[in-house]
Amino acid sequence: MTEQQFYEQLKANGITLSDEQLEQFRKYHEILVEWNEKMNLTAITDREEVYLKHFYDSITAAFYFDFTKPMSICDVGAGAGFPSIPLKICFPHLNVSIVDSLNKRITFLNHLADELKLEDVHFYHDRAETFGKNAAHREQYDLVTARAVARLSVLSELCLPLAKTGGHFVAMKGAGAAEELDAGQKAIALLGGKKTAVHAFTLPEEESERSVIVVEKVKSTPKKYPRKPGTPNKSPLS
Repeated sequence: MTEQQFYEQLKANGITLSDEQLEQFRKYHEILVEWNEKMNLTAITDREEVYLKHFYDSITAAFYFDFTKPMSICDVGAGAGFPSIPLKICFPHLNVSIVDSLNKRITFLNHLADELKLEDVHFYHDRAETFGKNAAHREQYDLVTARAVARLSVLSELCLPLAKTGGHFVAMKGAGAAEELDAGQKAIALLGGKKTAVHAFTLPEEESERSVIVVEKVKSTPKKYPRKPGTPNKSPLS
């Protein structure tokens, strides 16, 4: 996806980028490639692939969920900043927090935020399981996002404890989302969530399957969740 195609596809979906925002995406790609030589951030570095598979793919969440109003977002396991940093560039009013278990990725994100002059972004080096028990963050966010981090039954335990009641959890998934949702329904309910929408679509050009799963937090998460680090992955709720 060329920069022009990126701009036009977003515009067709109601998101018009300024020259400054386009420059932020250019710089994002440059910094990603530069740092990727020192640490493993992504297997995708080709400019057009990054624009399609990282930038555009991250922003597709905004085609199905309203990011235009002020809100606090927590992105769990964002790695090199996906999906929350591309969303932040498009919607500068968002207050974004990222939690990631690798400190070197946090170092990268801090550098990236400085270079892109992003405000109201906060980075936390922590496991999602312990972060979700932290009273300063538990049930404090309007929206919790995750992209390709773990199976939905696992992801729900990492993300739903961070969403406030009345808030949302948005999971961005590839192929197999329907099966994951079937397997994860019990976990979602147990953790205080309720699936409100599933949007299936294909990524332009390569036509790969994508799904955006929207879960509303309808009641408080029981105190015992999330369980100890590593437990959700070893013994998913089902």
